[in-house]
Amino acid sequence: MRRNLPKGFRSRPARPYPGPFFDRLMLGRRTVYLRRDLVPLAPRIIARIEELRARAGREGSGNRLSAMRLAVENAPEMIVRFSRRGGMARFLLDDLYFGFDPRPVRELAIAAEAAKRGIPIAEPLGAIVQWTCPGVYRGAFITRAIPGITLWEFLRTDDDPHVREHVLGLAREAIDAMHAGGLVHADLNLHNLLVATGAERFSVAILDLDKACLLAYPAPAPIRRRNFDRLLRSARKLDPEGRIIDAAAREILTAH
Repeated sequence: MRRNLPKGFRSRPARPYPGPFFDRLMLGRRTVYLRRDLVPLAPRIIARIEELRARAGREGSGNRLSAMRLAVENAPEMIVRFSRRGGMARFLLDDLYFGFDPRPVRELAIAAEAAKRGIPIAEPLGAIVQWTCPGVYRGAFITRAIPGITLWEFLRTDDDPHVREHVLGLAREAIDAMHAGGLVHADLNLHNLLVATGAERFSVAILDLDKACLLAYPAPAPIRRRNFDRLLRSARKLDPEGRIIDAAAREILTAH
């Protein structure tokens, strides 16, 4: 595999973190984790990500407009999500993070294990950490693209009550599978549930595992309640008058 890489790359197995199916590549100040079949495409993937980074936060989608489509020849259609801060910190630090245990790499490890457990998530493909100096970095996380829209967008645009009820039920099944698999989401909201529309039938995937954690057992009741309460707050914030997400919809999504 090293023969396929340009001069300056060094490839090492990424065991056990984030797992045996990813390689770690070192290029200057970048630490790059990629699924092994994508490693020969690493130079093109990295170059394209750097082109997109300058536009993140202005042209992207999702929380903080940080997710962008990543198209590279001979690679699957991908999404790259750049790490960007929220709240007041965004005015001071924007996309800079501190520490020697980068969040995108932790997310990749968690996502790889969650997929192994059968939890419906976007397929993880890699992570990039660009060190600006020791302990300070910019990060990005790569997944396979899923054709679809967020649950919030879906509920806003589809007015068929039977279809809405069906999709809400699928979203609840995805959440229940997440809890049964021991995945604790740090920010479960209507933007982090993706309704996949590319197949002949709907499905729902869970997005954004930044700050998530995995348990060795199913999530206990207090953690499940906390996630449902967070999801309910998201619904009330987006739709305070309950015109789009009525009591019946909230019951399907959050009853426990």
